[in-house]
Amino acid sequence: MTEYFKSLAEGDYKKLIQAVSEITILIAGADGEIDKNELEWAEKLTHIRSYKMSKDLIGFYQEVGKTFHEDIEALIKELPSNTTERQAILSKRLEEVNPILGKLDHLVALHLYKSYTSFAKHVAKASGGVLAFFSIGPNESNLITLPMITPIIAQEGEEEE
Repeated sequence: MTEYFKSLAEGDYKKLIQAVSEITILIAGADGEIDKNELEWAEKLTHIRSYKMSKDLIGFYQEVGKTFHEDIEALIKELPSNTTERQAILSKRLEEVNPILGKLDHLVALHLYKSYTSFAKHVAKASGGVLAFFSIGPNESNLITLPMITPIIAQEGEEEE
């Protein structure tokens, strides 16, 4: 656990880490089929974010990357194949990050929230469109804002990285 997350219990920190895998499956499976391209891109994205991210999230994404592939496989096996049921379960799990985000320093919570929503958008763009990239389908567009997570807004005077 990095210094930016030391205020959290271990279980809360793990929930924030697991949320990245849950977001991946939520978005990748939004159209009814979990696309291999989306999963591969999500895994690459966790690696990229482990060195190219705001300084408060680099260590976080290093932790995500350690078990991301296994976490994705476990979720695929565990969750129902029915899209509506899977989305309901994942949405409920992702709602659980709201009180945890409230325990973090506001700027760290803001960065993490924005990283979650941008992660969702990147996963959605990994399938479809020209040459199978850069298009967000209608089912994904309803979810990429992660409506189950309360938006975190920058406070006056806060600098966003």
